[in-house]
Amino acid sequence: MRVLCAVAMIALLAGPAYAQTAPIQKYGDPDKEKTQGEIEAEKRAEKAYQRSLGNVPNASGPVDPWGNVRGGDAQKTAAKPAPEKRSKPANPPN
Repeated sequence: MRVLCAVAMIALLAGPAYAQTAPIQKYGDPDKEKTQGEIEAEKRAEKAYQRSLGNVPNASGPVDPWGNVRGGDAQKTAAKPAPEKRSKPANPPN
């Protein structure tokens, strides 16, 4: 009975591993010939890709991704640098 269970477990574990051994094109092997349907599908996909590129708007100005967070009353220009602070003397005169 144990032998039968062991064989069943090995078979169950070996099945998925064997299914993953798909043939892979090796380096230097010639490409397989494409069917007419695959060629037409590639052409349709390329045309759809080119059409989708036409739908992307061109950015005409600077983009502010945090604009919604800041709100409308926030400054639109860059912040001015703070003036330099003077350091105080370690021992002030009495």
